[in-house]
Amino acid sequence: MSVQYLFLEPVDVLFFRANKGFGDPGSYGESMALPWPSVAAGAIRSRILADSGTNLAAFARGEAVHPEIGRRDSPGSFLLAGLQLARRRDGAVEPLYPVPADLLVEKGGASLAQPVAVPESLRSSYPLPLHPVIAQPKRGKPQGGLWLTAEGWREYVAGKTPDLNELVSSQSLWKTDARAGIGLNAHTRSVEEGRLFTAEAVAFRMAIHGGERADIGLLAAVSGCTPPGGGFVRLGADGRAAAVHPLETFEAPEPDWARIVRERKLRLILATPGLFREGWLPEGCREQNGEFLFDLHGVRGRLAAASAARAETVSGWDLAREQPKKAQRCAPAGSVYWLDRIEADEASLRALAERGLWPEPCTDEFRRAEGFNRIWIAPWAGENKGA
Repeated sequence: MSVQYLFLEPVDVLFFRANKGFGDPGSYGESMALPWPSVAAGAIRSRILADSGTNLAAFARGEAVHPEIGRRDSPGSFLLAGLQLARRRDGAVEPLYPVPADLLVEKGGASLAQPVAVPESLRSSYPLPLHPVIAQPKRGKPQGGLWLTAEGWREYVAGKTPDLNELVSSQSLWKTDARAGIGLNAHTRSVEEGRLFTAEAVAFRMAIHGGERADIGLLAAVSGCTPPGGGFVRLGADGRAAAVHPLETFEAPEPDWARIVRERKLRLILATPGLFREGWLPEGCREQNGEFLFDLHGVRGRLAAASAARAETVSGWDLAREQPKKAQRCAPAGSVYWLDRIEADEASLRALAERGLWPEPCTDEFRRAEGFNRIWIAPWAGENKGA
């Protein structure tokens, strides 16, 4: 799969609305800094359609087709292969990564969870054989709002614990800005009295603001299309603009594939939210004789442990149909799944990374094209104890 990378640089504040309703008098609309991948996919898809001269009204009615975007009711070859925060310094773009669920960051340092078998007296409804455990002499207070640098991610993917210097605070990447809004009558487009509300905007840091002198934006990976070579996209609510910068020389870091094949165990980290039919359980897993066996895209193994945060809800707005998308529960990005007893070669592992956690045939071609269920693969960190 040929992947091309785009740096989306905001030129204004952005509104990435979450799934909590707002608009009623006195309501407050929260915004996310890293939007659902469908937001970036929609912005890039719309720009490709506009550049091609496609009749957008006919496309919305399902009457027009584009060789890469497809039709309104059936996607084409376009695929959003990744979306993450990034910063540009001295012309070079550095990806930033969400802190994975198996990495605990405290004031005194960071620690990696190790999957271990716990005594029966500590068993719970958790169904997997190994528990992700961090051995600590004293309980500490986890720190949130942090992102891994590219170097910190390379250490993590190598099975090492990243240094605290390789973590970046959200406060240095963006600020939030509350904006007042006024409700309008949908028919007359006139102001309705008493319908004041507040919407939260995200202001990404720019080099002109001083400090680290970095431009913060989004790094999007796309395949199956000819992406925009420059210009702008309408990104998020209210159609705010972001400049498009193609990255000709960017290369995503890769794990040690040979080590994974040799050790026969790996970690799957959700790069984007996971839409799974069985809730937290990733696609490709099935229960057999009390174990959860994994079999997807030529990679087989046993799901030995998992660390997933509380489920989130993904929705969105379908511009073509002018209606909300179906709300779906998802496993959040950064969730970690440990697989052991792996049966795979390097080609199969690469295929799994490229295709993501989608079964064949795919259960939702649209959500797949929008970039959900994307993963990173890494070796286990430390030893498998008590398996």
